[in-house]
Amino acid sequence: MSKPIVAIVGRPNVGKSTLFNALAGERISIVQDTPGVTRDRIYADVTWLNKNFTMIDTGGIEPESKDIILSQMREQAQIAIDTADVIIFITDVRQGMVDADSKVADMLRRCKKPVVLTVNKVDSFAKFMPDVYEFYNLGIGDPIPISAASRLGLGELLDEVANYFPEDANQEEEDDRPKIAIVGKPNVGKSSMINKLCGEERVIVSEIAGTTRDAIDTEITWQGRDYVLIDTAGLRRKNKIKEEIERFSIIRAVTAVERADVAVLVIDATEGVTEQDAKIAGIAHDRGKGVIIAVNKWDAIEKNDKTIYEHTNRIREILSFMPYAELLFLSAKTGQRIHKLFDMIDVVLANSAMRIQTGVLNEIVTEAVAMQQPPSDKGKRLRIYYVTQVSVKPPTFVIFVNDKELMHFSYTRYLENRIRDAFGFQGTSLRFIIRERKEG
Repeated sequence: MSKPIVAIVGRPNVGKSTLFNALAGERISIVQDTPGVTRDRIYADVTWLNKNFTMIDTGGIEPESKDIILSQMREQAQIAIDTADVIIFITDVRQGMVDADSKVADMLRRCKKPVVLTVNKVDSFAKFMPDVYEFYNLGIGDPIPISAASRLGLGELLDEVANYFPEDANQEEEDDRPKIAIVGKPNVGKSSMINKLCGEERVIVSEIAGTTRDAIDTEITWQGRDYVLIDTAGLRRKNKIKEEIERFSIIRAVTAVERADVAVLVIDATEGVTEQDAKIAGIAHDRGKGVIIAVNKWDAIEKNDKTIYEHTNRIREILSFMPYAELLFLSAKTGQRIHKLFDMIDVVLANSAMRIQTGVLNEIVTEAVAMQQPPSDKGKRLRIYYVTQVSVKPPTFVIFVNDKELMHFSYTRYLENRIRDAFGFQGTSLRFIIRERKEG
């Protein structure tokens, strides 16, 4: 089973992003004292008492007028209801229980998901506990008092959240079929691509952006091998609020990529690669998944002898953090090159599971060191003792050195490039862990 998903829900300015950052252990979301300023990365992997989960901050956007706050709150709570395994519903003890809290509580009460009611900004339990009791009136369980800013009560909160995780959470699934997540912005042709691959209308396709509500698993057999395709096509209904569409597609991508072996990022050739594509690609990169960039609607592009190079260069420039990603230009509508996708998926799967013998690996590294001397500082030069591969999916290497501080990022990248030159590893990221070993 994949990691449980925990969503933080609440009206603007109750401290969702502050709590998110406190639990994530780093400042990931932008926090300001204005409702709806969350614009940044909205998910993080969290470990509590050996339990791993993915946390999502569903912070709203700046309301244009008082009238639409509740509709935005409903949209936000709906994202959490659809996506999460456990919901943290956060309220503000200083503002007290307000009508918007009750409206969201009504929605959450009707959903079948466990809800942990949290009262934030309780900087002094002695002072604020009488005010915390007011939140029993929401009728969704015992309120847990916390202060996200002061990091008070977070252990009790996480204990309660972890109680709702399934017994088999974080255990590997027995299903060994390759899982392929089809990710990308709404309306780039993800569902059309799956339908073409299946040869039938398995997924509803519509011209309206985002008609697929939930991630849908489609089983498919290609040349005797079984695959599971995970479709993540966007929103339940068309929404005029651009940020919410982006937020929703990123949440969908996180949950799908988490379960997948390979992520196929679908880009609209007519629109080109965008910042939103880069965000979704970053999710797969962060999680060490195999990546294929499928440029769809290639039939709709007017071409000359330079077109494919121009598109390739633009994609490589914007997605420069993943130069290893495989690239395929195709058309789900006409079927052009669509079945090459499976050949590419097989290559990426094989590369992400590839193991290199330590002896062979060290020959390559020794040769690389001879060609380009390691960096030095104040007369002390970096020495690389040996390298060994410790895991796959993604291939992960430990480099033993005399001084970690001397191992600059640029030299690690140089060694990575030499290893890729020797062994390929197309379509998969490589991880490097630097370990210090004292001389002698």
